[in-house]
Order: sequence, then C-alpha cells, then structure tokens
Amino acid sequence: MLRITAASLLALIIVLPAMAADMTGSIARVKPSIVVVGTYQKTASPQFAMRGTGFVVTSGNLAATNAHVIPEDTGPDAPALVIRTRGTDGQPQLRPARVVGRDPDRDLAVLRFEGPPLPAVELSDSDAAREGQMIGFTGFPIGGALGFSPVTHHGMIASITPITLPGSAARQLNEKAIRQIKRGAFDIFQLDATAYPGNSGSPVFDAASGEVIGIINMVFIKGSKESALSQPSGISYAIPANYLKRLLDTL
Repeated sequence: MLRITAASLLALIIVLPAMAADMTGSIARVKPSIVVVGTYQKTASPQFAMRGTGFVVTSGNLAATNAHVIPEDTGPDAPALVIRTRGTDGQPQLRPARVVGRDPDRDLAVLRFEGPPLPAVELSDSDAAREGQMIGFTGFPIGGALGFSPVTHHGMIASITPITLPGSAARQLNEKAIRQIKRGAFDIFQLDATAYPGNSGSPVFDAASGEVIGIINMVFIKGSKESALSQPSGISYAIPANYLKRLLDTL
C-alpha cells in the first residue's frame, strides 16, 4: 500500500511550483528565437509554405533546423527558401535565407537569413544530459495548422540510445539503416513527450536553464498525419546539440 507522508507532501508543495517557475522562465528565453522555416513563391497558392521549425543561434543571423526540412529542389524555378518571424511591430515578416551548413547523417542544417539579427538561444553541452532530465521543446506542431504562434510541450529524456538499433531480422534493415551502421551509430535522445509533424527542427531545452540540448528530428505516430490530433501517440527523438556545435564550428 502506498503511503504518502506529510514530509513528502511538503516536498511536492515546494518543488512543483519551483519547477513550473523554471519552465516559465525558460520558455520566455527560448520563444523569441523560434522561427518558421518554409518556402515562398509569388505564383503559388498559398505563397508561403511551411516546412518545419528553426531556432536562432550564435550571431543572430543563423538558424538551425533539420536537413530534411530543406527542400531538395534548388533550381531557378524552385520556391525561395525563407524564414518567417515577427518584426519589432509584431507583424509577420518573411526573410530570404540560404543553406550555409549541412550534416545529412545527423539530419542538421544551418541557414543564414537576411535582416537584423534575432535573439539567439544558448547551446548546452549535450554530453551532460541525463535520462530523467526535464525538458521542453518549442515549435509549430501540425504544420502550422494551429497557427504560427510558437507552442511549447514538455516532458523528459526517456532514454539516451544509439540511433541505429539491431533488428531481429535482416528484413528490418533498410538501405538507409545499413549505411548508418557502416558510418557508426551515435547516441540520440528519446523523449517522453509528444511532438508532431511541424515540430521538426524544434529546440529541446533544459526546463530549468533554457539551454538547448537537442533538436527534434523524428516523430513516430500511429496512423496518418491527419490523425495526429485525435491519436497523439508519437514517440519523439532529438539529435544532441553537440553535433550542431560541431557543424557551426565549420562555418
């Protein structure tokens, strides 16, 4: 039989408000750095198409996101790569962007965008992350269907595990998995939190400090993308931020 003592209740009363206050402050620090990554084409309808989430790093004119968010078509007739943010007047604005760094093996990309610098997040040493660590992540779930106001979800690091896991049968290993095994597996964060399509590229930050420890890159959902709202059963994964640091060091 579970017994709850007066001391344990007092501890909860003290700790829970402190945790909520920490998350409130962390969201306030991270939110101004969140941008929408998408494409713009004047003749298209709609003209702007969202592809994922990004967040501002280093000097304030660079944004990190997933490599898979970046469109493959870069020809002269292709839609222009842009980020969507808000100006000082609070109105949405589109800024031209270009890819300046890419790590496809770890699904990372860095964009340089035009215009005044934006507030940048603080990148943490992701090697110090631990299972059970409380986290949040901010982005644009369901591909902007809920609007372009950043949304924050919270949870914890459920597991730190290699991205390539051995299958019980050879048929479970596809070509991409085999290539990854040959290159060598690397650790990835599995999150006890539900991300959605559109959260790709969202920063995963420590709940207490607001420092970014990872980047959302995979969401597994039962059923179709359209059923994500009615069946929020996603298992979310994030790339550790130290790989982003290494990519930024090459620029």
